[in-house]
Amino acid sequence: MKTGIILPQFGSQATKGNVIQLAKMAEQEQFDSLWVIERLLWPVNPQTRYAGSPDGRLPSPLQNVFDPLETLTFVAAITDKIALGTSVIDMLFHNPVILGRQFATLDVLSQGRCICGLGIGWSKDEYMACNIPFENRGARADEFIQALIQIWSEDVVEFRGRYYNIPATKIGPKPIQKPRIPIYLGGFSSNTFSRIAKYADGWLPSAEWSLEYIANGIKILKEKAKKENRHLEIIAPMFPEVNDLNEEQGTPRTPFRGTIDDVGNDLREIKEMGVNHVIFGLMDPDLDRVIDTAKQLSKFAR
Repeated sequence: MKTGIILPQFGSQATKGNVIQLAKMAEQEQFDSLWVIERLLWPVNPQTRYAGSPDGRLPSPLQNVFDPLETLTFVAAITDKIALGTSVIDMLFHNPVILGRQFATLDVLSQGRCICGLGIGWSKDEYMACNIPFENRGARADEFIQALIQIWSEDVVEFRGRYYNIPATKIGPKPIQKPRIPIYLGGFSSNTFSRIAKYADGWLPSAEWSLEYIANGIKILKEKAKKENRHLEIIAPMFPEVNDLNEEQGTPRTPFRGTIDDVGNDLREIKEMGVNHVIFGLMDPDLDRVIDTAKQLSKFAR
């Protein structure tokens, strides 16, 4: 199982120096990938509640987020081999031609190290700010991905849909990776799995909630992939909380929280489920500790 690390791209840790330091350390220690997130807004009075907090607000570090593709392009210039991925960019906030060229440029400048992770978003406030209707997100996403694939793989691009239209035209640069940049999608609905099986290369499930969530999703996805005669990969982002204390006896433990061995055993379990690549989001201001903890956890992923 491959291992990656989320860059210090948001919150108080989002500085030029930290991004440079962690990127170089991760490549030196031979991690497989570096990742960024996208967050446009931190609504003061959110229309859509965030499920991960009691008051429905996003975590406060997400008030300050570096642009994902700008960050990865910067990192491409200071690294040589490590893969560079987005987990995830909410595609519908963007135009497929513009986003397609941004990803293709990153792939060229990084010499083919780009991984495109996409989602459709959930925040009504972010949709409002982008002047995009919240309805029909799935249908829009289907068209967006089809257009993106054409932009990356066809000499003459022509797309006619309900939501997106591209006149017959040439769009460059093309990615170095052939036939195109790999696409991974976040989400958990049946429609998302169908979209992955038809158009994408794999799934980006959040590993925060439960191991059962991941296992059920992989089972459904495999069934849909079999119908489409396709092989799909699973990349799982997670935010482990590692401590030296064992949970009180009889108290259920939350996955990816506990001692190194506790979290390591969770990693072994998702590896057996079929996860191919895991991403560590370690929210520690000490970057040496981030690398050290990630190295300890990576031993369980091998």
